[in-house]
Amino acid sequence: MELMVLLNALVTRLLFVLHSLIGVWRVTAVKKEPKYWLLALLNLLLCLETGLTLKFKQGRGYKWFSPAIFLYLICIVPSLWLLEIHHGTQYCGSEPGAVQVNVSNQDFNQSRDSSHGSEGTDHHIIQTAKVFVNQLSTICETVWTLALHQTFLLLLVVGRWLLPIGVEITRDQLSQLLLMFVGTAADILEFASETLDIEDVRKNYALINAILAVWTWSMLQFPLDLAVQHIGCKPSTSTRRIPSLLLCRYSAELWNIGVSLFIQDGPFFIVRSILMGHFRIFNQMLVFFTAKNILVVTLQLYRLAVITLDFRATVLQKSRKGEVCCCPCEPYEAHAHPTGHQENEMKEFVAFPPKEESQAPSEDH
Repeated sequence: MELMVLLNALVTRLLFVLHSLIGVWRVTAVKKEPKYWLLALLNLLLCLETGLTLKFKQGRGYKWFSPAIFLYLICIVPSLWLLEIHHGTQYCGSEPGAVQVNVSNQDFNQSRDSSHGSEGTDHHIIQTAKVFVNQLSTICETVWTLALHQTFLLLLVVGRWLLPIGVEITRDQLSQLLLMFVGTAADILEFASETLDIEDVRKNYALINAILAVWTWSMLQFPLDLAVQHIGCKPSTSTRRIPSLLLCRYSAELWNIGVSLFIQDGPFFIVRSILMGHFRIFNQMLVFFTAKNILVVTLQLYRLAVITLDFRATVLQKSRKGEVCCCPCEPYEAHAHPTGHQENEMKEFVAFPPKEESQAPSEDH
């Protein structure tokens, strides 16, 4: 196993575990009940996945799916749910930043003065750490929740970058996937922060749960790599199975369209439409992003129509020429599957030089 692959696999999962533990700590501090520390046991699943990946895959990733990202979602999403639900009872002052800085400087000065004449440097470090942790606990809860959302999405992108890739995905495909994740993460963060910050939404407990459910549903696209990988054709694929051939040729494009329509922009548009149509909630940003979702959904449907028409034209063109191909996306065209005798003749043709080919007697005529 390569040292760099092992290091990236372990460091990335360690970052996932640490961030998940920070989320559990915030839930315990907000709820003031130690029982919520049981959420930390979810990280055992990530530890088990780490051991299995190192043993069977030598630290590298899997095809089409990332178990580490999926288990990280399982570890952190419950904490964010609890923080967002509790968010409705938390209020911040007008200028929390300035107050926090003044208190922080005072506490650190007191810690430094009290450390003189005591046990020495070790005692000073421990006291400083305690003051720092206490100071973090006094930060406004809304700031903590938003920071966890932001770091969560950033860590998803960075973690996917650091995780060792499998043999099925190239670095070019990984770069495309990361660029897509950056745009997706920005849209998801906007949906969660802007929608849940509406005062009328915060007063409706059922509406908060519905928005968080849609937000969780949208996160399920991150463990999947289908957006940049083609499924490929099976040798048994027949030209009469048009849906199979369409999926064979445009698998990545169709997955992108499906994600936009059913996982991200489609559900976001439905939620925002319900907020404006049923609950009569209107603001400038809500109207703008609703229009943006309508535009994206329309363009994705247009893209689907273009792909379907292009595929239909390709199939009709091949059928008119009398060509039979297992899949229109193959790099070459063949009139029929070669028999065993024809395959032997092709091998013999490649084995002999061209000048000897003209001297050999023709056996086919």
